[in-house]
Amino acid sequence: MSSKSKMKDRQIVWSNWNLEAEGWREAYKDFLEANELDSDPNSEEALYKWIVETNDEYLSDERENLNIQFAQPIIVIGDLGRWNGRVMGYKMIDSGNIKDCLYSDTDFTEWYVDKYGDLRADAVHHDGTNHYLYRVFKDGVTDEQIERLQDKIYFGKATRADITRVTRRLGDEIGKVYGWNFQKRNVERSVAR
Repeated sequence: MSSKSKMKDRQIVWSNWNLEAEGWREAYKDFLEANELDSDPNSEEALYKWIVETNDEYLSDERENLNIQFAQPIIVIGDLGRWNGRVMGYKMIDSGNIKDCLYSDTDFTEWYVDKYGDLRADAVHHDGTNHYLYRVFKDGVTDEQIERLQDKIYFGKATRADITRVTRRLGDEIGKVYGWNFQKRNVERSVAR
């Protein structure tokens, strides 16, 4: 898939991939001038440091923008690249707040909403790349249903139907913040009894 078509399939919330200096150089010079700093505007090292710091501040801004609270926890379903191969896993975000999805301990991370309205992330680290899917549990889901989904994920047997039966996408709420709209996949099922 070309990077151009890949970009059409997602709305990026935040990324620290491909922080190319050319896109930031004029803003850096403006920053130095506005703050009356004597730093060399042509220093590549200083420019890159400023880019990383500024981009990290943007991540803090996105957390504020996405301070959206749900009554249920959020589950992060991971396809994890490890030194010994790929494995499935999950993590619970018990706060149920979208802003708490925007944390990573990897080298590079990109959070985005795909064309189907799912919040996702790709995260690169020294052993490979992790792919995350973030979903919130539907109201009325029981502890047993949550545990059943967790077990299926743990054993690598969770299907899309298993996931959508007890969770819903986050993109609709994120889209309200940024003015994005997403197509509906198949009508998401109500909570299984």
